[in-house]
Formats: sequence, structure tokens, C-alpha cells
Amino acid sequence: MHPAPPAVDRGERFHALMEAVVARLPFGLSRLVPPSLLGFGVINGFTFLVDLALLTLLHSGLDWPLWLSITVGYAVAFGLSYVLNRAFNFRSHAPVGPQAATYVVVVIVNYLLWILGVGNGLAALGVEYHLARMAAGACEAVYMYCAMRWLVFRDVKPD
Repeated sequence: MHPAPPAVDRGERFHALMEAVVARLPFGLSRLVPPSLLGFGVINGFTFLVDLALLTLLHSGLDWPLWLSITVGYAVAFGLSYVLNRAFNFRSHAPVGPQAATYVVVVIVNYLLWILGVGNGLAALGVEYHLARMAAGACEAVYMYCAMRWLVFRDVKPD
């Protein structure tokens, strides 16, 4: 039986896969889309599904209050996103403590500015709440990728 390969090898393989996919993008997009952006989308798409699954399990399955279910799902998803992006997408080797502290600040700003500010703001202006949340989510995705690339994982060389 062979031992499991180290996470660094898996991170390099993940990045190589993202590079291979980006290289095949049509319309010249391969020159515009960095592999870390695609990796971010893959990882955060997965963590969003984890968030929704926890929300459903906690609120519908265990009858927890909605606010608590949303908060727990959001916290778990963003914690998982940090770990997966650090190991597989950005392949960071910076000390975890200061990096995680920066990430927590980024997530708090994200929650206040995009989730509550834009999402609730648009809904208060009469935009249907699902559309308001999707618009806020689009803003959130751009903000989180930029913050992770240039603030949280700033020790990583560009793609």
C-alpha cells in the first residue's frame, strides 16, 4: 500500500489541472483568466454547496433558527474556503496565524458590505430578494478573489 501523497503534491496537481483547463478556453480568454481565478471558482462553488447543505440540514432538518443556520453554514464554508484555497489554489506557505487573521477581516468586511449592504440594500429598494442576493454574490466573488489573491495570499507568486 502506498502512502498518500503530501498536500503540496496535490496542490501542484490541482494548479496544473486549472492551467490545463484555462489553456483550452476559447476566444482568447486563456490570456485573460489566471488559473487561480478558475481554481477560486471551483473551490468556492464547492464551499457554497457545503454552505447550502448545512443551511438545509440545520434549519429544515434540525429546526435550528434561520439566523443561526445561516451563520453556521457561512462560517464553515468560509473556513473551508480558506483551507482549500491556501493548500490547493494559491499554494501559500506564509505563517497561518497572521494570514488567517487577515482572512477573518476580509470575511467580516465581505459580510457587512456585500451580503448585508448590497443584498439587503437592493432588496430594500424593491429588487426581488433572490436577484438582490445574486447581485451581491457577484460583487462578493470579485471582492473575495481580489482580497484572497492580493491581501490574504500575498506571498504567492502571480500565475
